Amino acid sequence: MSSKQYEEYIKDKLPKPKFLKNCIAAFIVGGLICDVAQLVSNAAKDYGYNQEAVSSITAITMVFLGAFLTGIGIYDRIGRFAGAGSIVPITGFANSIVSPAMEYKREGFVFGVGAKMFVLAGPVLVYGISASIVIGIIHYLFGK
Repeated sequence: MSSKQYEEYIKDKLPKPKFLKNCIAAFIVGGLICDVAQLVSNAAKDYGYNQEAVSSITAITMVFLGAFLTGIGIYDRIGRFAGAGSIVPITGFANSIVSPAMEYKREGFVFGVGAKMFVLAGPVLVYGISASIVIGIIHYLFGK
């Protein structure tokens, strides 16, 4: 069997992705996560916090919920169902930090949790911070 024939054979045998179902699931779950964040934001506003405090409270609460749901094993099931709908919100960022930390905790706090905690989130932080620095410099030089 040639490599081309083998590739065609594998292509025929692999299950076809269900794009429409995946998009709908991502949209619904991502929307529900945003609804929860909006409820937290509205509750903080109702308590009389200013907009800056409301933003901080909402972000902290959503990161906590993502980390908590990861810790008790629920967020992974949500992620398998929703895909990008659970990865894109800030709760997905919390999941990307907590999940490796839990997986490698048996290797100790330094070489397990500490070393592996940012394996997934590290590149996001590096490129996010780098992009913000570059954009800040451009704005400083040309933005006025």
